[in-house]
Amino acid sequence: MSESAEPEFELPRLYRHHAFACYTQRPPGHPRGSCGAAGAQPLWDRLGKAIETERLSDIGFTAAGCLGFCSAGPLMVVYPDGVWYRPTTAQDIDEIVEQHFKQGKRVDRLVMVLTR
Repeated sequence: MSESAEPEFELPRLYRHHAFACYTQRPPGHPRGSCGAAGAQPLWDRLGKAIETERLSDIGFTAAGCLGFCSAGPLMVVYPDGVWYRPTTAQDIDEIVEQHFKQGKRVDRLVMVLTR
């Protein structure tokens, strides 16, 4: 199938947004750090509960391993937008749920600009 050819069928879109959150936990003092050591677990617990409580069935949420920017954590990435967030408080999670997931507006103050 060439790049310009139309697909034979359209793939179903399961989620409007799909969040992947790093759950990596390295030992204290590890030189790379980790999202877990930066306090990610309570944030991701809150995010999962909010998605469930708000009945946001069009939002996927997946626990991920290392996303590669360990010292910047806690980190999550939301697709299909490709937005990387660095929430640090429960209020940050609430704002992502309300603004990004429910209203489709990126929360610019929480966006993590990544450089390699």
